[in-house]
Amino acid sequence: MDDIAVERRVVLGLQHTVAMFGATVLVPLILGLSPSLALLSAGIGTLLFHLVTKGIVPVFLGSSFAFIAPIGLAQAEGYSLVSIGVGIVGAGVVYLIVSFLVTVIPDGTHKIRALFPAIVTGPIIAVIGITLAPVAISQAQGNWWLALVTLAAVIVASIWFRGIFKMLPILTGFIVGYVVSIIFGQVDFAAFNDAKWLAWPDFGGVFGGGEFDFGAVWLIAPVAFVTMIEHVGDILTNGRVVGKDFFDNPGVNRTLLGDGIATMFAGLIGGPPNTTYSENTGVLAVTKVYDPRVLRIGAGFAILLGFIPKFGGLLQTVPVPVLGGISIVLFGMIASIGLRVLTDAGVDFTQSRNLIVAALILVFGLGVSGLDSPIQIGDVSVSGLALAAVVGVIANLILPKAIDEPEYEEAAEKAA
Repeated sequence: MDDIAVERRVVLGLQHTVAMFGATVLVPLILGLSPSLALLSAGIGTLLFHLVTKGIVPVFLGSSFAFIAPIGLAQAEGYSLVSIGVGIVGAGVVYLIVSFLVTVIPDGTHKIRALFPAIVTGPIIAVIGITLAPVAISQAQGNWWLALVTLAAVIVASIWFRGIFKMLPILTGFIVGYVVSIIFGQVDFAAFNDAKWLAWPDFGGVFGGGEFDFGAVWLIAPVAFVTMIEHVGDILTNGRVVGKDFFDNPGVNRTLLGDGIATMFAGLIGGPPNTTYSENTGVLAVTKVYDPRVLRIGAGFAILLGFIPKFGGLLQTVPVPVLGGISIVLFGMIASIGLRVLTDAGVDFTQSRNLIVAALILVFGLGVSGLDSPIQIGDVSVSGLALAAVVGVIANLILPKAIDEPEYEEAAEKAA
């Protein structure tokens, strides 16, 4: 289905922009940064990623939620814009260093892959979707009937529509939900009316001015070690959805490099750090259109939004419950893919070892994510997903693979 007309790719690209928009602008809104710069850095960052990864990985990059806590702390400590910008650039440098190590270490890609077999990646992917589920529900609960109308439109388009409309269930649900919102007076056009048609973004980051203090770098840059675990999970998920091995081609060293360069660019201009977006992987799973050119078109729309505040203002008028109806499908699809990974790999859950590894990932991932605040290790906030990934990898490495084999059990009995 990748050989599709240009006009269809344009519409499909717009759908990807819609999917990433809410989360990408939310991060700068929380941190008091510029949404226009976030969109600009997401679009250009995505294009840089595609350039580095030979244009074959259908990935979209957007604002990373993992950096909200350290950047917020840096702001509270009074660090300047230039210090925070350099800290974000430093996070990108961490990606570049790890990418270099994967490249030069013999069989580095295989070693990274060995850390993430199906028994680890499947539950981690499920945790990603389930962790995002409360976000979808909280969005929907403001107006359940509007969210359900949007959700129904997505389901109907995905199952019963034909042709171009079958490939656009997310955009169809978005339009239906928005039109219904307007009809029933649920839309506040203030953001649209107040926005300018064209405006040059106020660049910050390393150009933001102020006295440089290296302390901000120590607060922000180390978080990259946490987000890299999420990066690996997202690349594995993306490959599972598309049916290709992106660890082998173009290689995880290139995907890490692309993510790092995109984050460095964001730090230079004053945008939040970038990361691969599960929302857009969910769109791939729903539409089954995996053409990377579609993602690049979506990146182009994001760049345009960065320079057209009026269009961004229009998207900001979309009622949150409409986004909730869409998110229910997208986030649920991600969780389902995690289960499919386990099924496709034939993971045997009669094995105690597999049950333990999966149980640890699920409990730590979902349990920590359900806390009022993330776990703090020094000044770094550790997300439930990152902790689940670390625990899962360690458990998979240290638990003996022969734990359920008859010979092993007999030997254990004799030893007792």
